Amino acid sequence: MTDLTAADATLAPAKPATKPARPYFSSGPCAKPPGWSPEKLATESLGRSHRSKLGKNRLQYCIDLMRELLRLPDTHRIGIVPGSDTGAFEMAMWTMLGARPVTTLAWESFGEGWVTDAVKQLKLDPTVLRADYGQLPDLNAVDWSNDVLFTWNGTTSGVRVPNGDWIADDREGLSFADATSAVFAYDLPWDKIDVATFSWQKVLGGEGAHGVLILGPRAVERLETYTPAWPLPKVFRLVSKGKLAEGVFKGETINTPSMLAVEDAIFALEWGKGLGGADGLIARSDANAAALDKIVAERDWLGHLAEDPAIRSRTSVCLTVEGADADFIKKFAGLLEKEGAALDVAGYRDAPAGLRIWCGATVDTADIEALGPWLDWAYATAKAG
Repeated sequence: MTDLTAADATLAPAKPATKPARPYFSSGPCAKPPGWSPEKLATESLGRSHRSKLGKNRLQYCIDLMRELLRLPDTHRIGIVPGSDTGAFEMAMWTMLGARPVTTLAWESFGEGWVTDAVKQLKLDPTVLRADYGQLPDLNAVDWSNDVLFTWNGTTSGVRVPNGDWIADDREGLSFADATSAVFAYDLPWDKIDVATFSWQKVLGGEGAHGVLILGPRAVERLETYTPAWPLPKVFRLVSKGKLAEGVFKGETINTPSMLAVEDAIFALEWGKGLGGADGLIARSDANAAALDKIVAERDWLGHLAEDPAIRSRTSVCLTVEGADADFIKKFAGLLEKEGAALDVAGYRDAPAGLRIWCGATVDTADIEALGPWLDWAYATAKAG
């Protein structure tokens, strides 16, 4: 075990001989796929209208690839919408909530953000089930006569729901899953999910600004039979004359998308397809998380914020550092960045002081393995002052 005491820290540690080849460990936007370069992106659609035949074909192709890799049933629709994952989830909340009571689950900052929207913006007086960072609320306490909002994988806490078994098959309410750090990294049970949102910038390593909204048949029924009491801005409107605006789910986006971002997403999706699809992407994430688990297990000063492996994220892995406060973590991460050994590894600003290492599919396991000695070096150097 590596146990760096205060006495050890007074020694000037040697820098490791090998650095991660791609030191990109940010939890969003995340590392680009291996082998990515801008020159490899298709450019025929650039400078063209997204409503041209070419533009619509490329948008539809992107949707088709997402459906194929996610193994999404034909019953579920996929739309490309503005505002990244946040915009997609806001769109779902503002268009579908209010028809029945609401339960919101919060165990990290983004889930807490949905609580704020439900309480202060939509004024729905939801039931709120909370847990501290590193833990989950009691999933068995969820009342499925309510609409239920939750994050599948909490990016800022490193905590995920273990599976979909807790989601009732005979639920009366809708399940709303903010799945942005989970999609393409877990085998999601789509029969349990009525609404899912994500962005390309996470497991695919794509660009930001665009969100993806997935609707199951029960969500479509809600949209077509319920009209919210509040006004909806144009970018949120999914219904026309009482029927779902099907064009949104066939590449006819509500607002103008970046075709460059779309081509970037297509590159990542084709890369994932070449790995064997969802299974290949999941396997890469699992291997990365296992490599990081090994690093943590070998160091007494390093731990997992989510102590229970059953609810521990395999993408946005949040780590505790013995005796660390925010200033220490800032110094720790700054040392790694200055050396080009690891970029963007400080924990989220609202989370307990610690590190956050992205282990999604676009990261190479060899780079996770090479990170261990650099964490030792940065820890000892930061403690030495």
